Amino acid sequence: MFESLTISEESDCLRKWKLEQAEFIAERDAKAKQMLEDWRAEASKELESWHSKQNEVLHKKKEANREAQEEFMKESCQELKSGQRWEKICNLCDFNPKANRNVKDTARMKSILLHLKQNPLVRT
Repeated sequence: MFESLTISEESDCLRKWKLEQAEFIAERDAKAKQMLEDWRAEASKELESWHSKQNEVLHKKKEANREAQEEFMKESCQELKSGQRWEKICNLCDFNPKANRNVKDTARMKSILLHLKQNPLVRT
């Protein structure tokens, strides 16, 4: 039934198989190591690119905020000098009812401000 192999033939086959398996595993490990290095290099490039884009966006936002703050300060100084305090207060209020659906209802306060703007209090 079974052809009997001699011990030396069997051990030669086993040694040959073990060598082939060791070579296969070493080759697979080398490929995996190379892929890992490639992924890390690609990830570091993408991370560097992301950081540069984020820094650029942050720089632009800082510039825009500085300009907006300067403009706001100029406008507020002009309004205070010209005595248009009610205009400033009304500019800060949003009188569009559709814009603020999820916000606390401040209609009464807005109507009071508008009334005071049109009919200022007279102090005696």
